[in-house]
Amino acid sequence: MQPHRVLTLRAGARALARIREAGLEPSEVETIPGAAGGPKGLGIAALDRAIFTEWLPAAPRVRHLVGASIGAWRFAAACRDDPRAALGDFVRLYVEQCYPPRPSRGFVSRCAREMLAALFSGREAQVLSNPGYRLHILAVRGRWPLTRDTTWTTPLGFGMAAMANALGRRHLARFIDRTLFRDPRAAPPFVPVDTGASRSVRFDAFHTHVVPLDAANLGEALVASASIPLVLEGVANIPQAPAGVYWDGGIVDYHLHLPWHRGQGLVLYPHFTDRIVPGWLDKGLPWRSARGEWLENVVLVAPSREYLAKLPLAKLPDRNDFKRFEADDAGRMKYWRTAVAESERLADAFLEFARRPDPSLVRPL
Repeated sequence: MQPHRVLTLRAGARALARIREAGLEPSEVETIPGAAGGPKGLGIAALDRAIFTEWLPAAPRVRHLVGASIGAWRFAAACRDDPRAALGDFVRLYVEQCYPPRPSRGFVSRCAREMLAALFSGREAQVLSNPGYRLHILAVRGRWPLTRDTTWTTPLGFGMAAMANALGRRHLARFIDRTLFRDPRAAPPFVPVDTGASRSVRFDAFHTHVVPLDAANLGEALVASASIPLVLEGVANIPQAPAGVYWDGGIVDYHLHLPWHRGQGLVLYPHFTDRIVPGWLDKGLPWRSARGEWLENVVLVAPSREYLAKLPLAKLPDRNDFKRFEADDAGRMKYWRTAVAESERLADAFLEFARRPDPSLVRPL
């Protein structure tokens, strides 16, 4: 196995120095981000399994799992008592989704809720009391004109938000706030708050509402974190959170460009790509890639271009596959299962690098 032919490895300056000095040790990992990206999460399924069921358990400690959308769903599964079974259930249920042509927002939201109920209903205590993991979920809360979710205010509001974001990311903050649903036992290192009640903090242009997770709001937070505007319904009035309508956390934190450098340990980032895009609306703006001191302690692990070129359709699964295979659910499921099976190569390459780290394979982030 030649890891560099399968994986892209990038690291910030502080993380790269640690790797050069002592390799990549699981005991050093303090935080794991999980990006939004829908079906892309299937494309690194075996990498997730290797990290959460083989590599990290070899060095038990408290770790923070911070996810938006599919990242939050993956990490909630990893927090169940049997992460191997839970991650397998997640993959199976996600692959087996079926929709009619042009499904309504209500239909897609009901399907999401059914999937999450199958994964977590009755298991909330497992997720929230995991001894080693602290789960934190990102969503956004609408501001004027997005304080309601209607057939005309939602398209209008997000259309205005997209235009504002094109002028500058800071202008998006006029339309939405970030909301962090956090494990009440400990805040993630990048948020300087205590373990008290809900509050608002600010470390960039966005107001960040910090809300404690509990059994009553875990499911709603997971739904909201993946509620893509115009595809799913917004989630209103989540328990313990400020009143309002909540949507996909990836709108602001698509690839989670957050002040990770405030933590003492490493940030291990199993990602879909070697580019970190701050917000979903920045995807078409190549100059909006993440940079700077926030990435100093990040180690990014992603499929290489060579790996992607050998996949069916030469890419990871993505949301466009629902349209590409609109009348062929069986074909889509076969394609997605192939991508899941191929991800075993990512897992093997990562474990091989961790056993015998070669710093020359790690490029600056």
